[in-house]
Amino acid sequence: FRLALIQLHVSAVKSDNLQRACGLVREASAKGAKLVALPECFNSPYGTQYFKEYAEKIPGESTQKLSEVAKECSIYLIGGRSIPEEDGGKLYNTCTVFGPDGALLAKHRKVHLFDIDVPGKIQFKESETLSPGNSFSMFDTPYCKVGLGICYDMRFAEMAQIYGQKGCQLLIYPGAFNMTTGPAHWELLQRGRAVDNQLYVATVSPARDEKASYVAWGHSTVVNPWGEVIAKAGTEETVIYTDIDLKKLAEIRQQIPILSQKRCDLYGVEMKK
Repeated sequence: FRLALIQLHVSAVKSDNLQRACGLVREASAKGAKLVALPECFNSPYGTQYFKEYAEKIPGESTQKLSEVAKECSIYLIGGRSIPEEDGGKLYNTCTVFGPDGALLAKHRKVHLFDIDVPGKIQFKESETLSPGNSFSMFDTPYCKVGLGICYDMRFAEMAQIYGQKGCQLLIYPGAFNMTTGPAHWELLQRGRAVDNQLYVATVSPARDEKASYVAWGHSTVVNPWGEVIAKAGTEETVIYTDIDLKKLAEIRQQIPILSQKRCDLYGVEMKK
């Protein structure tokens, strides 16, 4: 099946972001994409100072638009970190997924908050405004089972391993790595998660905006179970496409059967809730 990743240029005007995103979703559908993903924070600038201002409830304006365009195009639509979600007085970094009938299939709240301090380069603390999610998020399609994470979640190998154990063959991480962590780890982490679990990994970033307060690395990417980069964007607004070949995934797992060779008598990773 064909996967499309929309590397969107995000402005400060929510309505413009929504309109352009929906237009690119329609374009991707017209080119045969069955599963389409938007980047982290696609409807607002990325930054703790913006989260409260742009926050919405779910359902709300942004998710209603996503639901409508998913149904119109009869596709599975992953809404990136569509919005900072407001719920019960708390804010969450939330990704929604809609099916071809427009129904909400999954809602992933970012589990691991991006609190880092690299002296002289970048300091960021999502926990100043956001609360963490407390659950894994998976959804079924006629093609395969898909696991969700958001950006910093990708650094935690245990999360990807759980998804693999639960039958996911594709992991999608809407993310916005920056100009420090992007060149160092963006592709490396994706290839690691793909090889470790013998599955496909896709990441979808906002386009790079050098004038933004937080400059995203860009380079939305798809990696196959062999650890090969099979699609990669540059830094500009674009849509990249790749065909997910589940036969190839099965062949790799048969050739190097690590999933059946794990020593569960010696070690294990488990999902607690």
